[in-house]
Amino acid sequence: MKEFADFLGEQPPFDALDPDDLARLVTRVEVEYFAAGATVVPKDEPLTHLWVVRTGALEVVDRGRVVDLLGPGDTYGHVWLLSGLPPPVRLRAHEESLCLRIPDPRGFLSRPDRLRYAAVRPGTGRQHVVGAGPGRAGQPLTRLSRPVVWCDGADRVRDVADRIGANGSSCALVRTTAGLGIVTDLDFRRGVATGRVGVDAPVADLASVPVLTVREDATQAAGLLRMVEHGVHHLVVVDRDGRPSGVVRAVDLAQVEVRDPLLVRSAVDDADDLDQLAEACGLLPGALVELAGNGVAAVHIGAVHAAVVDAVVRRVLRLHHGPVLDGVRHSWVLLGSLARREPLPLSDIDTALVWADPDDPATPEPDRAERFRAGAREVLRDLQRCGLTLCANGVNAHNPLFSRSRSEWIAAARDWQGDPTQEKALLLSAMVADSRPLTEPALGQALTAGIRSHTRTSQFLRAVLDEALAWRPPNGFVRDFVVAHTGEHRGQLDLKAGGLTPIVALARWIAIAAGDATGGTVDRLHRGAALGLLSTDEAETLAGGFESIYGLLIQHEIAAIRDGRTPTTYLAPKELDSLTRRHLRETFRSVALVQAGVDRNWRYRLPERAR
Repeated sequence: MKEFADFLGEQPPFDALDPDDLARLVTRVEVEYFAAGATVVPKDEPLTHLWVVRTGALEVVDRGRVVDLLGPGDTYGHVWLLSGLPPPVRLRAHEESLCLRIPDPRGFLSRPDRLRYAAVRPGTGRQHVVGAGPGRAGQPLTRLSRPVVWCDGADRVRDVADRIGANGSSCALVRTTAGLGIVTDLDFRRGVATGRVGVDAPVADLASVPVLTVREDATQAAGLLRMVEHGVHHLVVVDRDGRPSGVVRAVDLAQVEVRDPLLVRSAVDDADDLDQLAEACGLLPGALVELAGNGVAAVHIGAVHAAVVDAVVRRVLRLHHGPVLDGVRHSWVLLGSLARREPLPLSDIDTALVWADPDDPATPEPDRAERFRAGAREVLRDLQRCGLTLCANGVNAHNPLFSRSRSEWIAAARDWQGDPTQEKALLLSAMVADSRPLTEPALGQALTAGIRSHTRTSQFLRAVLDEALAWRPPNGFVRDFVVAHTGEHRGQLDLKAGGLTPIVALARWIAIAAGDATGGTVDRLHRGAALGLLSTDEAETLAGGFESIYGLLIQHEIAAIRDGRTPTTYLAPKELDSLTRRHLRETFRSVALVQAGVDRNWRYRLPERAR
């Protein structure tokens, strides 16, 4: 019994139990052995127990594909045990394994809430976290950090494996001539078990170089985002001097059932065709619901969403083989909120295409452009098949306005700046200011080459500012908000158009005036303060307003997804509590005051080179 108490007491979520509850739990533990390949938990059969891996490894199998690998200390079964729903995946032994079998703890623990279960909201099948607390995602990542196991690249694979096992770890950091690398349990299984690498080979043959690092002051939410962005399951924590101080595993951030974003990213990367990729994309809404339920901040939810969409687009491009696009250098570029990494769950995908200028100037460009746009249309159809929504307003890579050669993009940007009164000049300038290349970044940056140049005139900057200030917060008289009075949204407020967009548009103007279109809205606002385009108070006011309104919109849309409704940016002010309404009203007033201040003395705020 003491062995089980010591073992479980060191593993989440059981480490949150008090000694008496841990002792009660240990008395109910049963040990079960599974041979390699044996089914531990079948698909579509209700669970009655939790499972904890004691030794060995278990595979989570979804539609014939291994989507996760559980090692010693990992727990399986929270969602399905508590919801009563049968698990849609199978759990099988990857190798000979001993597992601890624990009956439903709600029947005998005094404080089962301390286990921070993930449950399924009744009637929806969607997960939310019970007892996790809103602050967990903001807690330091170092709380989950594990000691580093070191080795040299020349060390034998068998010796490093023994060292990892002796330390109860799942990875080791490897010093190699090419830099610091990492080798994990999964690397051993994929390399050694398949015979690709021998046990006496140098471990450098298995290592991934370089390692992915994260600063020791990062939060757990930031760590999760970094893993999703890069599709990895281990992060090396480094101190201020860049020296490794620990390792964090994906499973340490959350149990397998609540690690949806990482599972979605794994499913995206493993998709062999569009049907599998579409299935992976179908998991994304539930993952966003899960993040919100786990207390992850809205800005991190948006960034995770954007990272998964990035991976989906790149996967579609790898799966798509078209002779036209495959035969020339080209860059796919995201525009709008996805480019800023600030999408809402409802957001569509805005895209642009840049292709290299022909080596032979005699090649008829119109014919060439039509072929490229036809190829882009096929890729966009594949994205639609995967469940992504294309821009209904035509901001798509097959549209001639958003698909050009590199030289045409640069010439167009100069033309818009030279004459901002021409049709769509300001709209197109705003769109390319919010752009981020996904492929061939050097080529895709042609969209913002004009913004980075010093040719911006005061006439152009004033016109862009007027366009930004046209988005006004919905201030009403005394107490009321300006809401729609007719139509399907009668009595409702468009929080995106009236609350978010005025701040985003002003931050975009700052990006153009500063000649630096990198980063998201909050980054741009702080950059504006550093350059004198905003005062520090103004930047803080707008940044705080953006984060609160964005958070409200994320919560509103995720609640709709969770409850099976269609998400919308409209909400009825009367449905908000009085504190939120008052805070929203003050935010609108503050944004309007900043807008008025910038409008009055914008020229004096500009850097000298832009006046």
